[in-house]
Amino acid sequence: MEKLTFYALSAPEKLDRIGAYLSERLIRDVGRHRYGYVCIAMEALDQLLMACHCQSINLFVESFLKMVAKLLESEKPNLQILGTNSFVKFANIEEDTPSYHRSYDFFVSRFSEMCHSSHDDLEIKTKIRMSGIKGLQGVVRKTVNDELQANIWDPQHMDKIVPSLLFNLQHVEEAESRSPSPLQAPEKEKENPAELAERCLRELLGRAAFGNIKNAIKPVLIHLDNHSLWEPKVFAIRCFKIIMYSIQPQHSHLVIQQLLGHLDANSRSAATVRAGIVEVLSEAAVIAATGSVGPTVLEMFNTLLRQLRLSIDYALTGSYDGAISLGTKIIKEHEERMFQEAVIKTIGSFASTLPTYQRSEVILFIMSKVPLPSLQHPLEAGRTGENRNRLTQIMLLKSLLQVSTGFQCNNMMSALPSNFLDRLLSTALMEDAEIRLFVLEILISFIDRHGNRHKFSTISTLSDISVLKLKVDKCSRQDTVFMKKHSQQLYRHIYLSCKEDTNMQKHYEALYGLLALISIELANEEVVVDLIRLVLAVQDVAQVNEENLPVYNRCALYALGAAYLNLISQLTTVPAFCQHIHEVIETRKKEAPYMLPEDVFVERPRLSQNLDGVAIEFLFRQSKISEVLGGSGYNSDRLCLPYIPQLTDEDRLSKRRSIGETISLQVEVESRNSPEKEERVPAEEITYETLKKAIVDSVAVEEQERERRRQVVEKFQKAPFEEIAAHCGARASLLQSKLNQIFEITIRPPPSPSGTITAAYGQPQNHSIPVYEMKFPDLCVY
Repeated sequence: MEKLTFYALSAPEKLDRIGAYLSERLIRDVGRHRYGYVCIAMEALDQLLMACHCQSINLFVESFLKMVAKLLESEKPNLQILGTNSFVKFANIEEDTPSYHRSYDFFVSRFSEMCHSSHDDLEIKTKIRMSGIKGLQGVVRKTVNDELQANIWDPQHMDKIVPSLLFNLQHVEEAESRSPSPLQAPEKEKENPAELAERCLRELLGRAAFGNIKNAIKPVLIHLDNHSLWEPKVFAIRCFKIIMYSIQPQHSHLVIQQLLGHLDANSRSAATVRAGIVEVLSEAAVIAATGSVGPTVLEMFNTLLRQLRLSIDYALTGSYDGAISLGTKIIKEHEERMFQEAVIKTIGSFASTLPTYQRSEVILFIMSKVPLPSLQHPLEAGRTGENRNRLTQIMLLKSLLQVSTGFQCNNMMSALPSNFLDRLLSTALMEDAEIRLFVLEILISFIDRHGNRHKFSTISTLSDISVLKLKVDKCSRQDTVFMKKHSQQLYRHIYLSCKEDTNMQKHYEALYGLLALISIELANEEVVVDLIRLVLAVQDVAQVNEENLPVYNRCALYALGAAYLNLISQLTTVPAFCQHIHEVIETRKKEAPYMLPEDVFVERPRLSQNLDGVAIEFLFRQSKISEVLGGSGYNSDRLCLPYIPQLTDEDRLSKRRSIGETISLQVEVESRNSPEKEERVPAEEITYETLKKAIVDSVAVEEQERERRRQVVEKFQKAPFEEIAAHCGARASLLQSKLNQIFEITIRPPPSPSGTITAAYGQPQNHSIPVYEMKFPDLCVY
């Protein structure tokens, strides 16, 4: 070999003849089963290949590849392994000169076939499969950077390479289970096809350029479909984690787009399959968010929301076609519910990785999809339509809650813009208790920016709130502007939510949390005053009970008011205010515990059946609070005014608002004459009588106008011609006189430059002087 190598290096032009001779000998020895000579020939070829890097090596490589192919075609595993090892050595050589006529199609096919070996002997099968994987790795290394070679990224090659690697990757669990002890683990890893397949797949994807990602991902999706690997979803998630961590970060959105397209293509597949795809999408999207997701953000959310609506339709109709027939697959509702939960979880997990500005866009996008009873978003009629609307609303609000959880935005005007807040609060007026609860939870998620939310999960009257360790910052200027613009809207919806008779304990806990967080995050002196007025108005709702609320709801409102006023009194740190609240709470503890949260918001509430005629000692008095807070600099005049919500057109969204209730409302009018000083005129009461009088008056005016027209027509029909002519003449002369007066006013002679002259009765009168008689000042003469 030393002499042969020296000769080849000294006379490179002889390499092709050496290769041809060795190839001929090897083919003959294989046919005669002289395997010792075969090994010697391959060893000679390997050493010559490693030593010679001259320009004439191309013809020698042709002979070499022909010999490798001959070995791979053999049925002997040892020869296959021998040929593969030689090919891998060749693949690691960087050639100096390009090759124009070399083809690796046979090697891709043969190595892929070896990856699927099913030899009876387990050890031999493992060796053959590992040789196949190494061979594919060699083909990729040899061709991926050589523009003159056949494109390895073509579908015809990728459809063989990728499934072969995934097939071996599937058996990683079996290989791990066969590992006898931790001490032998490194050795087993070297012999493990799954580990080798993973390394090869990572290398393949790491070399993929922008235009090749699609061809590399599509075989993965097809393989998972063909082998039903979406349902356990463990292997599918593992595959895409490998993919996402192997490709270049800027290519991540291409993988997301492939998964989204595959989800749409499987719209009519079983719910478990779709749920598996969504779970994989969730894992991939979280990884992709660290790179560049780009324009696929809204595309992803749009696809997920569309799949959510389709799933709701499937669950309601019971089939994928909307009509059940003999060949229709019967849909299991619990599986569709599982898929819906998977979609919502994916929306939340992906949104949590987005920057603030993108998450704001997603929030607006989801809210725009919520069906509301308005002209822009008409609701479907009928029982099925109502169910579909309700389920869609609930699922989208769940998604919105997932996106808003952990949302941090210093500017509330950006976090809750007007168009979003209006639509969100509109849903707070709906009948469904579950929808109202979601709205409250969403508002809490947005307002809580310091992680205080969990500290108000239970309603209580703590004697010292310092144990809560609240994080309180001063209200910023942006928050003050937000509250000036939207505070009355928020108060109104809180007030109306308190009056709902279908409220449960969770609703009151959410209302308490919302009131507490507004007091901590967005409160200035004016907001505190308004919140106290609001809670006192809620106490009046429970006391007067015009809504005919159940006993539990009335006790809950009393308890809610006690808990909030106990909190706000300690936050304001006004001793007299704290003392009044403490006295009322102590009085309730002794004689009316059913008006405190400790007895109401428990598993078995202890209620009083008779809440009529509650003693004044049990109530928080507005006059007393106004007095004690007024002495500390708060606006006592505003505190004295009872809170009355301004009802708007939104109330038509609530079906339980009767016409009579809407008519018999108090309209609170604010004076605009003195904006510096807040003065209120007495509320104008609009009752049934005033409306009736207005209607009757308008009818009388219409009757008079109709009678006048009838008389005019009758006069022109029956009166003599002379009378009609005289009447018209008089009107014509009257018209002419009016026109003359107008002309005298508008067409007036120019004023005299010499001033005015005084006419009779001392009235100044303009006197016209011809221009040629006018006397100009000296300054105007040249």
